[in-house]
Amino acid sequence: MTTYAAVVLAGGAARRMGGVDKPALPVGGRPMRDRVLAAVADAEPRVLVGPVDGAPPGVRVTREQPPGGGPVAATAAGLALLDPGTTTVALLAGDLPLLTADAVADLLRRLAGSTADGVCHLDGDGRLQQLCGVWRVAALRAALDRLAAERGGTLDGAPFRALLGGLTVLEVPWSGSGPPPWFDCDTDEDVRRAEEWTR
Repeated sequence: MTTYAAVVLAGGAARRMGGVDKPALPVGGRPMRDRVLAAVADAEPRVLVGPVDGAPPGVRVTREQPPGGGPVAATAAGLALLDPGTTTVALLAGDLPLLTADAVADLLRRLAGSTADGVCHLDGDGRLQQLCGVWRVAALRAALDRLAAERGGTLDGAPFRALLGGLTVLEVPWSGSGPPPWFDCDTDEDVRRAEEWTR
């Protein structure tokens, strides 16, 4: 199995849910962010980016600058805590309660067998789930540097699609058994659906 790190983005305003700490909401009796971290239990290190209290033991915690600066700024903060020489990183949203270790392992295998910069799941409607993927660290860092230069040195508020614009992405539809690992919880109804899948 490929040695890899994991960065879990656990910030965000959760405007459609009244501004709650969405990744801390329980699904199946566990906070969503903890379920994501469990799916990458074999990653080293595991980094959680966001206003987090009570992170699991051994998980590194940091915050994007400025706080609330968005997923691109959070990605940069997470990559800054990786060990030297780390070549592969799972970059994941903190609201993926159905993510599994098997789904992550499949992405790692596909990246190892390709020349792409990253591999991401496609959802059932053919949309690329950009924060359910595995990436080459060097490619992400180069893209962050490029985007920061284009934006006068800041990543605050940068759209994630702008970060990935120059990268080659292998798109992977989910074909395994069980619920879709890319399912993210943006609304209360999404949380209820995820609860039903975990019963």
